Amino acid sequence: MKRNLDYIWPAVGFGAVAVSFWLLYREFAGQAIGPQLIAAFRAIPPGHYALAILSTLLAYAALAAYDRIALIHLGVANISWRFVAACSFTTYALSHNIGASVVSGAAVRYRGYSSKGMSAAQIAILVAVCSLTFLLGDVLLSGVGLLLEPHALARIGGLMPEFLRPWLANPNNARWIGAAFVGAIVLYVAGSALHMPSFTIRGTRIAYPRLSVVLRQMIAAPAELIGAAGIIYFALPEAGNPGFIVVMLVFIFSFSAALASNAPGGLGVLELVFLKAMPGAPQEGVLAALLLFRLFYLLIPLGIAIFIVLGFEKRRLKEAIQHHHQLAENRPPPQ
Repeated sequence: MKRNLDYIWPAVGFGAVAVSFWLLYREFAGQAIGPQLIAAFRAIPPGHYALAILSTLLAYAALAAYDRIALIHLGVANISWRFVAACSFTTYALSHNIGASVVSGAAVRYRGYSSKGMSAAQIAILVAVCSLTFLLGDVLLSGVGLLLEPHALARIGGLMPEFLRPWLANPNNARWIGAAFVGAIVLYVAGSALHMPSFTIRGTRIAYPRLSVVLRQMIAAPAELIGAAGIIYFALPEAGNPGFIVVMLVFIFSFSAALASNAPGGLGVLELVFLKAMPGAPQEGVLAALLLFRLFYLLIPLGIAIFIVLGFEKRRLKEAIQHHHQLAENRPPPQ
């Protein structure tokens, strides 16, 4: 069964890419999209490019904090912030582009943190805490966003079955969802404040995060998503721009759909969902903003991450060769 899944998930991902590209082709069929895209890029003010870059830096700084928060939860204090930042940056830059982010991210983290003496169980908990932090940010910002902009939920109606669309178009339902999401976050924080007991899964003790850890999660996770959504927001044309909160909600839904699709980098899925949820904005302008997001948030970090990995592996190889030479020198001569 596991062997079959090894083939099924990549097939699902590439299938999602193919279907998304076909739907995008239908969306832009008959349009001279190339010149329109160039014009859309030129229409973005230079100051907005700078703000998009700052948003990218905010997002990746917050992602680096994910790993640090997990290490604080584990009580691991002997790993430098510089190493943690590099490992976290590399993990997310690679996993965001490869797809299957939990699996690919776990592999990168294992390679990095095992070199610092962390066990496989510790690294598994670290990955789980990082995933939890991301989920908390999703839930918190979605809840607050739906309470402030309940009509935004109707934007995803076109992507849902027909019978759900009237329900999604009702702003009161959006408010209830938002309240439930915020309530879930309040319960999570309260559990930490009340010192909920630890529990055991397959012999591994799982401690409920301390309040200091939870409060850090409440800062880092929203900051990452706000930064990532900000890249697109600042690149969008003013015409039809619904405001930051709506853009953020659409981004969270689109990015979550891209992650769930298992498509490499969410390619095509992110664009399709976002475009469908922004019917009032010029489609070429929205597509240009999404391509800029891919450049700043995915492709440039991927290039940097490759150099970090090559440098890390080169150093590890050098250390292994030196260790081998030391063993050879210390080996007693044959009698």
